[in-house]
Amino acid sequence: MKFGIIKEGKNPPDKRVVLTPKACKELKNTFSDIEIIVEKSENRTFADREYSNNGIEIVDDVADADVMLGVKEVPIKSLIPNKKYFFFSHTIKKQPYNRDLLRAILDKNIELYDHEVITDQKEIRLVAFGRYAGIVGAYNGIRAFGLKNRSFQLPKAEELEDQKQLIQELKKIKLPNIKIVLSGKGRVSNGAKEMLDGMGLKEVNVNDYLNEEFDQPVYCQIDVLDYNYRIDETVHDMFDFFAHPEAYASNFYRFAKVSDLYIAGHFYGSGAPYLFTRDDAKKENFKIQVVADISCDIDGPVASTLRASTIAEPVYGYDPETENEVDFLDPKAIAVMAVDNLPNELPRDASQGFSENFVTHVIPAFFNEDRDGILERARMTQNGKLTPRYDYLQGYVNGSK
Repeated sequence: MKFGIIKEGKNPPDKRVVLTPKACKELKNTFSDIEIIVEKSENRTFADREYSNNGIEIVDDVADADVMLGVKEVPIKSLIPNKKYFFFSHTIKKQPYNRDLLRAILDKNIELYDHEVITDQKEIRLVAFGRYAGIVGAYNGIRAFGLKNRSFQLPKAEELEDQKQLIQELKKIKLPNIKIVLSGKGRVSNGAKEMLDGMGLKEVNVNDYLNEEFDQPVYCQIDVLDYNYRIDETVHDMFDFFAHPEAYASNFYRFAKVSDLYIAGHFYGSGAPYLFTRDDAKKENFKIQVVADISCDIDGPVASTLRASTIAEPVYGYDPETENEVDFLDPKAIAVMAVDNLPNELPRDASQGFSENFVTHVIPAFFNEDRDGILERARMTQNGKLTPRYDYLQGYVNGSK
């Protein structure tokens, strides 16, 4: 079995990798019949020489590999027919901007394995960059707060080497007595929590956060039942919320009235209530000045997220009155940080963590007849068709819905 680490083709190019040089070497020592080749790239966080120094062949063309390993969407023109591909396709939520990509994958008889749906038997994700998105997103949110209020300046995350350096920079600043609300309890949110704890911020419970004043900056991490309630008040249960999100309404606004910075690290499921709407943001007692939207669902549950921002220009402004984008320094504006590839600002850390999980959970499945069903669950396409698990996407492919 020959694996090819492909050059990232999406613009701007992603620096992350699925397998680090060290991981490749370890795999060759573990599996006698594995081959790994690496397509030349000037953008990868691990230089070509780091792979060659670990005994991995660097090539101009990976076309003779059986399995292609990438991170971001592969440009349609670069897809090689009749191959197996691993990358984030961003199609499982029927994202309209990638409809043509999924169509091309089917037309070219490609077996697509999406990193986002590599799960265990309990549907728990096994490989993800979420923790690193949370780490960088929290740092960027604090940085945006300093820029918005002209109170301090932090270097960009991409200019620093690792999480340790990010925390060191955060410890140098002095925040005013602000309140920070952090939504979610998964990998992303917990990565953000690592940063808030690392810089020494005090965590408080929901009741105190909503009702008390503090003589220091504080934060509160909230889960779905802290900012949603069942309309008929018959039950207050997280599993019921996931099963029947349409039966719930948001009460996030009570946090918006007392928070200065909002870090959005939640997962938003289809049919769930929006956290705050454009009308909410117009209200006089809406207090949030800065939104760090790590989840980055465009024009969705966080009303101020009009678009994704970029690593080069990470912050823009949202004017609640006009509902338009403005300069984030405008006094009326909510400053929005909505970079959609945050782990790319900490590419070595992120790649190492992802690679460890990919080596542990995914590669062995190719050599043990997929005994745990990992490949079967992640295989979205086969023989030019959607697999049964993903046939809900057929209307999306056809363009009918």
